[in-house]
Amino acid sequence: MFTLDSRLQQDTLLIGDFPLCRLLLMNDASYPWFILVPRREAVSELFQLDNADQQALWLETTRLAETLKDAFVADKMNVATLGNVVSQLHMHVIVRRREDAAWPAPVWGKHPAKAYEPEQIAAVRERLRLVLTEDFCFAEG
Repeated sequence: MFTLDSRLQQDTLLIGDFPLCRLLLMNDASYPWFILVPRREAVSELFQLDNADQQALWLETTRLAETLKDAFVADKMNVATLGNVVSQLHMHVIVRRREDAAWPAPVWGKHPAKAYEPEQIAAVRERLRLVLTEDFCFAEG
């Protein structure tokens, strides 16, 4: 049974589900920062997924990155799986712009997170609703 790591649950907002991954939004309005978490039990490394799930994760990641690049007008997309703090396998997909608060450095630890306001969350969800339709299920809210 899939359970989301408590740190991810605390730091993110639920957007919905792809066939394999749960899509989360990092609760930091400084960046459009998304996280994909494969809905598989006790997986901390890519190689622990079977071949089909590895391919699905990569397809969902690249599809999301391409969609976000266009929807949020990115200068660069940052895609990474680190897991040094949260061991549960998760893929960061971050929209970067030259004028963002941390450019060109990594976003981690640059400043305290600036929580999204409800209207900002609604705007992100609406932007995604326009581009994520096929095989994506939005969470209520």
